[in-house]
Amino acid sequence: MNRSDLPFLSAAELADLIQRKDVSPVEATEAYLERIDSVDPKLTSYITVTRDLALAAAREAEAAIAQGGYLGPMHGVPVAVKDQFWTKGIRTTAGSSILADFVPEEDATVMANLKAGGAVLLGKLNMSEYAMAEIFHHPHGTPRNPWDTSRNPGTSSSGSGAATAAFLCATSLGEDTGGSIRTPANWSGIVGLRPSWGRVSRYGVFGGSWSMDQVGPMSRTVEDCAITLQAIAGHDPKDPYTWDVPVPDYRRFLDGDVRRLKVGAVTERVRSDRLDPEYRDVIGKAIASLGDLGATVEEVSIPLMEMSGAVSMGIATAEWAAVHDRTFRVHLNELDHNNRIRYPTGRVLPAQAYYKAQKIRALLRRHMLDALERFDVLVLPTGVGAAPPVESVPGVPSKEQALAGLGARASFTGPANLAGTPALSVPCGFTATNLPLGLQIVGRPFDEATVMKVAHAYEQSTDWHKRRPPV
Repeated sequence: MNRSDLPFLSAAELADLIQRKDVSPVEATEAYLERIDSVDPKLTSYITVTRDLALAAAREAEAAIAQGGYLGPMHGVPVAVKDQFWTKGIRTTAGSSILADFVPEEDATVMANLKAGGAVLLGKLNMSEYAMAEIFHHPHGTPRNPWDTSRNPGTSSSGSGAATAAFLCATSLGEDTGGSIRTPANWSGIVGLRPSWGRVSRYGVFGGSWSMDQVGPMSRTVEDCAITLQAIAGHDPKDPYTWDVPVPDYRRFLDGDVRRLKVGAVTERVRSDRLDPEYRDVIGKAIASLGDLGATVEEVSIPLMEMSGAVSMGIATAEWAAVHDRTFRVHLNELDHNNRIRYPTGRVLPAQAYYKAQKIRALLRRHMLDALERFDVLVLPTGVGAAPPVESVPGVPSKEQALAGLGARASFTGPANLAGTPALSVPCGFTATNLPLGLQIVGRPFDEATVMKVAHAYEQSTDWHKRRPPV
């Protein structure tokens, strides 16, 4: 195998070759660095490439494996992470010029876990400023979609979506508050998993919403997603909101057998008037495929899902403004235009509105959990359509209009983060213009295993994950 072919392997395939000593971690890292040099100028998916540190880590992994010290499937595998996670000795910008020179003195727990598993860090990936929705100005360059560089790769884990889809890392990490893993997975044509709230530590993560933020894997296959989640999941004493529950061997569940499972197709989403007609056809075929694989598929109605956009963004905007209040008061004029409006919007959001949003959230969670007692997973589209043009970012003229706009927001990802349940987006087709589309699979709290089981069975019955973007 030529070195230039290594980036096109799945993380699982590369890990197997590294374990057998057929491929050196140094060789793999050099191949990825060469591809980053060649392709990333078109995408701007990286903010910082840690070339020297990556090669040093790869040499260390190579030596350890040669001496019989193999640590597991992440050992020697080149990865990249959203620039939202503290990395000791490496600048961590959160996608903002405010933090352009911030260099943490310790690692986020997820970074420490990746290092403990022997992963090789290629660099830090581009993102929306402070992980908050659509923005006009990316101070480190505008990230672009590898399927069409005039298109958005997804908000806010933009670089994670673009870099992973373009084979610029073997697997990556993103962070999802209201859909920031699943939307880039949908628009960039990869697998993205938002784990259950409390499954993965958020210590050392620039957060926005204490009640919804969650770190998760963004990968090219479901198996790679399982490997990556395995490396980072688990209780962390540094994060009091993590749950001390067992972390299963996720790959053990990827057996392709869904014959005894019940799948609930959410009526309000699969039949939504907001869904692009082309996407509706793709989703219908994907859901039918699950039935062909032996699952029992029925429609289920969860009417409160229609309110999830307003509720999710209302809570996130208020909590985001509170979390960053001290910083934004001082550096308001350094923020992107939209964030200069969102911050005061969050500050003036009435307490009664936040209170009502939390009450609706509790009802929606109850309805979703009730549905998940009848069904093993729920399925729905990940979004309303394919990736939009980069230039189509909506402006926010004033805080009054921002407040009014919260209620009109459509969100197909919001229900899962409001309920705290795991949710995954897996490629399920393409538009006529060759833009990817995703199927979203939602499971019971802490049952990522079943979510990935269903996603893997569907994935392996199709060829969508084998397509390559034209970069």
